[in-house]
Amino acid sequence: MAEDLKLTVSTNKAEQYQSLIPQIEALLYNEPDLVANLANICAALKEQFNWFWVGFYLVKDNELVLGPFQGPVACTRIGMGKGVCGTAWQQEKTLIVPNVDEFPGHIACSSLSKSEIVIPVFNNGKVSAVLDVDSEVFDQFDTTDALYLEQIIKLVNFK
Repeated sequence: MAEDLKLTVSTNKAEQYQSLIPQIEALLYNEPDLVANLANICAALKEQFNWFWVGFYLVKDNELVLGPFQGPVACTRIGMGKGVCGTAWQQEKTLIVPNVDEFPGHIACSSLSKSEIVIPVFNNGKVSAVLDVDSEVFDQFDTTDALYLEQIIKLVNFK
């Protein structure tokens, strides 16, 4: 596959994801390198949705450590239970935050971030990473985003 995305112009998020997922699958096909795959996922999501920040934090030595991302500079390390990412890791569940200013203990890497979704990535039954997506718009994310982003992270081989 050529590394060009065919972006879907639609107000229907499900349609955008349904068009993007096969393209992400093609980008990941036969590529064993985890960092390359995570980087391409971030780039594809950022291009399609133009969110403020899209990235992965990887579990290393009992912390979340910044991995591949698209967007402005970010917090490098996050402890378990800290902020939205650390809480999603600790609770082992997707978190949708309509207004980050109302999330107890939110870590403000950027004051421009208004809403967030964090999806834990499982490997052998344990969280090995989280996908973090931030928007400059309040209430940007919903269960449609959760459904499709959870599908996307299942495409990655974290071994």
